[in-house]
Amino acid sequence: MRVRSRRGLTTVLVAAVLLASFGGAVRAQVAGPPDPDNPPPLYNFNNGLGPSKGDNVVLLWNEELLQAIRANPGGTGPTITARALGEAHTAMFDAWAPYDARAVGTRYGGSLRRPVVERTPENKAKAISFAAYAALVDLFPSRQNDLALQMKELGYATDGSDTSMPATIGTMVAKAVTDYRHKDGANQLGGYADTTGYQPVNTPDQVIDRWRWQPLRVPLGTGNPQRALTPQWAEVVPFGMRSQFGHDVPGPPRLPNGDWSPEDIVSLERDTEFLDDPSRMKAEYWADGPRSEFPPGHWSLFAQAMSRKRGDSLDDDVKLFFTLGNALMDASIAAWAWKFKLDFVRPVTGIREYFRGQTIVSWLGPYKGYGPVKGESWIPYQELTVVTPPFPEYVSGHSTFSGAGARVVRTFFGTDNFGASVTIRAGTSRIEPRTATKPGSPARDVTLSWPIFSAAAGEAGQSRRYGGIHFPSGDLHGRGLGDAIGGDAWTKAQSYIRPFSPGPI
Repeated sequence: MRVRSRRGLTTVLVAAVLLASFGGAVRAQVAGPPDPDNPPPLYNFNNGLGPSKGDNVVLLWNEELLQAIRANPGGTGPTITARALGEAHTAMFDAWAPYDARAVGTRYGGSLRRPVVERTPENKAKAISFAAYAALVDLFPSRQNDLALQMKELGYATDGSDTSMPATIGTMVAKAVTDYRHKDGANQLGGYADTTGYQPVNTPDQVIDRWRWQPLRVPLGTGNPQRALTPQWAEVVPFGMRSQFGHDVPGPPRLPNGDWSPEDIVSLERDTEFLDDPSRMKAEYWADGPRSEFPPGHWSLFAQAMSRKRGDSLDDDVKLFFTLGNALMDASIAAWAWKFKLDFVRPVTGIREYFRGQTIVSWLGPYKGYGPVKGESWIPYQELTVVTPPFPEYVSGHSTFSGAGARVVRTFFGTDNFGASVTIRAGTSRIEPRTATKPGSPARDVTLSWPIFSAAAGEAGQSRRYGGIHFPSGDLHGRGLGDAIGGDAWTKAQSYIRPFSPGPI
């Protein structure tokens, strides 16, 4: 018994020495006050693939980022969301890299490499969490209290008292990443205000050039005029692309004489004359407007779901989301570069102008179905407080984000198989919800299923045509553009994950 006691005492002393050496990294965490997971996703995956308190810290912090986006729709949007994903997950990757045998960070390279004995799951999780917290507070200062609750729930202090190596590394690399991104052209410190002086040719009340983007009054004709969202995004420094125009796109269809062709306008008007419940629910599900994660965040949700389905490790997820986040950021840069270079008309203006004075079939508004209207009165199947996004049409952001996201996750997982689904219950449409006097839409439950990631990407692009937001060329060309961008991001990420010169091991 005495020998056992001494051995037990020796074990305790060794543990104490290790605890002191690693600044408290090797310890049982004492959970702090619960962090409310709010706002949650608009739709829940079937089969329990949604966010869980049992997620590793990469998934937890990814969800914290998405919650910050959902809580601030007026101050974010697709571009800001995509950049935040790239920036935050780069900080997390750079905090994890010193605890890997081979990976190098984007700011410090391999200079922070830790000895083998320190490369524990606890140290990795702690470094990642401190980096995520610092990066997200910089990106979303109004969410600092909520982010601090997540840290406390994980057992980490945010008052600067933790001077352990993982906390120091996490905070240090996050500052390097955020300092770098402060000068990347997004104008984060200026509230993402436009720095280009962009002015649309058309006004909310007058169409001067029917082939150029028109800001609208939302609700149509009576509300405040739209302001173009982040026209400066072509100036943002990319991650994997050679430049914002590193991949060409054909542009909208043209006539033999070089003028724009009405081919897309005629095609879209015809395809939106009558939409069945599944088509309209696809338009709603993928709309990703205010109160959602926006299209880039949607692919984070898909990556989360696949990680949970496979039971992936923290090491797996830090590499996945580093690559995915930066691919989505680059997709935002390329899509917005083409949008503001071509300044192309949205369907709501294009159809109204082309069919002005003619009778066509249109959605008539919530609960009114479809029927004949004058061309200048056509409206898309969208929430009346949204109508159409506040930036030019070509190329589709949804399609570009989806092409990039699908390329990364297919490559990372080594398969296109996904197998996820979402069910939209009868009467739960956001545009036509059930009321005391109306049955609402859809009439019956609609389940959207994606056996493969490619099918999800295709449905995302097609949904914007159902919803009268994009033309066929903007959708299809965006998918191809996104796929190429995803390939670039994958190659660049591998240069950090598996560099040729790994440094000291």
